[in-house]
Formats: sequence, C-alpha cells, structure tokens
Amino acid sequence: MGTTTSTWKKTFAKIFIVIIILAIGGVIAYFYLPYGDSSVKAGQLNYVMHKGIIFKTYEGKLIQTGIKTGSVGGLQSNEFEFSIENKELAQRLMNLTGQNVKLHYKEYFGVLPWRGYTRFIVDSIISVEEAPNPNTNIDPNYLINY
Repeated sequence: MGTTTSTWKKTFAKIFIVIIILAIGGVIAYFYLPYGDSSVKAGQLNYVMHKGIIFKTYEGKLIQTGIKTGSVGGLQSNEFEFSIENKELAQRLMNLTGQNVKLHYKEYFGVLPWRGYTRFIVDSIISVEEAPNPNTNIDPNYLINY
C-alpha cells in the first residue's frame, strides 16, 4: 500500500511542478513579450515627464491630428499616451516638445511598474518636423485696428 501512495504523490508532485513552470512562463510571456512587432504614431508632442513614487519612469503624450468623437455631439483630440524606458531618448523627446514627431513604439499585453504606466513603450524617433506657427499669417495692422 505504501508503494501506491508514494507513486501517486510523485506523479502529483511532477504535474504540480509542470503547472507552476507553465504558469510562470505564461506570466513572463504576458508582461515581457510585445503584443505585436511594432508600430509608428505621428502627431504633436505635448509633453514628456519623469514621474513616479517608487519606480521613476518617463511618460509622454502625443496629440494626433484629426477629431474623434468620444460621445454623441462631443469633440476631442486623439491622444496617444506612452512610456519611455531609455533615459537618453526621454531627454531628446523633452527637447522636442511642441514639434511634430513620428515615434516608433512596441505594445505589450501588460504594464510593469518599472517599465512605465502604459502598455505602449516608445523606443525610437522616426522623424521630427517643426510645428507650424499659427501666428505667422496674421497681419500686424489687423491687431492694431481693434
């Protein structure tokens, strides 16, 4: 009787270890592997900031051109919020605030506190162009007459 119980316990232990290993592998794949290969978003860089209480991360927002309705009768801009792992890239983006940029990013299934607050991680800048100045076409005499 002792042999049957011992064999059953060994089999149960092996199955339990395999399930634990598969669960750990699933968690690692969920958080560390990108959802897709990569993508690019373009728009005006609104801000990049360094924030966090325990884990300090770089977060940013890109305002995309176009209008999206969030509700019936409402208008709002398309905003792309992202995180940045690389400190040098974050510093470069901080200097580009207000300009039109194309950013390359990877999307992950889950968020890790030390990686950032979002699932979107920007890893490079594709291109930069100066945002048009809205005041360049205003006639100075037009402002004086009023």
